[in-house]
Amino acid sequence: TGLRSMWFVAAGLVVWSAVLFAADHYAARRMAKKPAHSLRNPKSDNQTTIMQASLIGLMQCVSLIPGVSRSGATISAGLFLGFDRVLATRLSFFLGIPALVAAGALEGISNFDTIGETVGWAPTVLGLVMSFVIGYVSIAWLLKFVSKHSFNSFIIYRLCIGGLIAVLLIAGIIPAN
Repeated sequence: TGLRSMWFVAAGLVVWSAVLFAADHYAARRMAKKPAHSLRNPKSDNQTTIMQASLIGLMQCVSLIPGVSRSGATISAGLFLGFDRVLATRLSFFLGIPALVAAGALEGISNFDTIGETVGWAPTVLGLVMSFVIGYVSIAWLLKFVSKHSFNSFIIYRLCIGGLIAVLLIAGIIPAN
């Protein structure tokens, strides 16, 4: 479709970088204004309302736009709703579990015979287990990272990739579709 154009990918990367930047700086300013005693008891998972979780979950739909990441969309929503970086990131990954498990199960069921005849089920299961372990370690690292750092390094990375794609498109090195 038209949205799969590399121009949309580049634009999604750049525009959502600005959204994540705004959300991160909004959250940092809000946290800086809080009195010290309120920072000892930040909003926690069990203080999240159904409405807040629903709004963050709905933001996953924005990631249907190429170049907008699911986690970036949901983390930005969490930051705008008043969560700190760690809680917004943790909720983002928790909300991703149902969608990712359902997508994986659908692929597994839809391609059951093909997997058995080509790759095989043992390598598929091994890949699934390794993906889980590496994903868990990566998320643990990310949560530790965002507890002490802003999202600026991710924003810069996204801007560089978006800019690189735009340059490659303009130069005619890669096609738009």
